[in-house]
Amino acid sequence: MRKRTFVTAALLAGAALFGTAGGAVADSPSPSASGSAEGPTEAGTSFRTATPVQPGQRATAGASTGDYLYWAVPVDTGQRATMKAKVTLPKAARHGAATWQLDVYDGLRRRQACSYGAQTRAAGADAASVELSCTLRTVRSWAEQSSNDPLPGTYFVRLTVTDLPQEDLGLPVHAEFEPTVTGTGGAYAVDGKLAAPLVPGAAAGSKDGESASPEPSASASAAGKRSVAASEPEGGWSSGRWSDRWAWTAAGGVLAALAGIGGYAMTRGSGRPSRVPPGV
Repeated sequence: MRKRTFVTAALLAGAALFGTAGGAVADSPSPSASGSAEGPTEAGTSFRTATPVQPGQRATAGASTGDYLYWAVPVDTGQRATMKAKVTLPKAARHGAATWQLDVYDGLRRRQACSYGAQTRAAGADAASVELSCTLRTVRSWAEQSSNDPLPGTYFVRLTVTDLPQEDLGLPVHAEFEPTVTGTGGAYAVDGKLAAPLVPGAAAGSKDGESASPEPSASASAAGKRSVAASEPEGGWSSGRWSDRWAWTAAGGVLAALAGIGGYAMTRGSGRPSRVPPGV
């Protein structure tokens, strides 16, 4: 009876532990089903002037057909980002179809491939709008230089038209951009991490043996700090400090200990045999 009670308790404890560890994965942030928060109302025109946008915000911008629109989004370790854009086309008569494209670059300005999503779409001459999206691979805390894996830091998103009749250049358009991120949990965690996320201005200053650059002005330095701070996640960079692999490892260790204790309790018998011969 005691053995059965112990086994039952061990099973209940294991179920509770795995439920907690599973909850760590389930509690990963996900895109909100409700409306997104209002974000910036402009877009940059280059990598250096990209407008920072936090995940969950909706940025808007007015532009002319043919302009390059840039936004900057922070994506941290273990997150999978989806970049969505919508272009409302002019009501004026257009001369033909136009092809729009959404490109994503990491902090090293390497173009990142999309796991899925319509990164390029053609809009007919009578189309009212065109929607684009790009879902990136999960961001890793560290990777080999030649692997081109996404790394934590600022991701630059560029929206532009790539093909259209020459007569339609300059027509006014309205762009909307919305980034979202989801946590993937410890399944994508790797050992090692970057010394610092790949963000603009993170490596400011000279090292020993390098030629010193002129000191920036106070206003330029403050603007740079605001730009870097604006491109950080709301909770700051994790840089691989925590992953739910720790929860699963701890749960497995506890279950292994319970299994060892349970096995001993079931096989040890009822104690030392009596010295009195049977039948006496």
